Amino acid sequence: MKNGRFSDAQIMAVLKQAEGGVPVSELCREHGMSSASFYKWRAKFGGMDASLIAEMKDIAEQNRRLKKMYAEMMT
Repeated sequence: MKNGRFSDAQIMAVLKQAEGGVPVSELCREHGMSSASFYKWRAKFGGMDASLIAEMKDIAEQNRRLKKMYAEMMT
């Protein structure tokens, strides 16, 4: 899995700034990211806090490992 450039805390900070009224184009320029990344984050993490994001990522990692174990058992 690809590691992102931004931590969970950084993603939350960018989303909070956007909620505060900062224009998306300005946020993207300031943080060096594309607007597509911002909208993807907002769709995925909007309304969450940092602990929920960490929990979601842990569950996704566990799911990935279980799928890999299942695939190895089936071969």
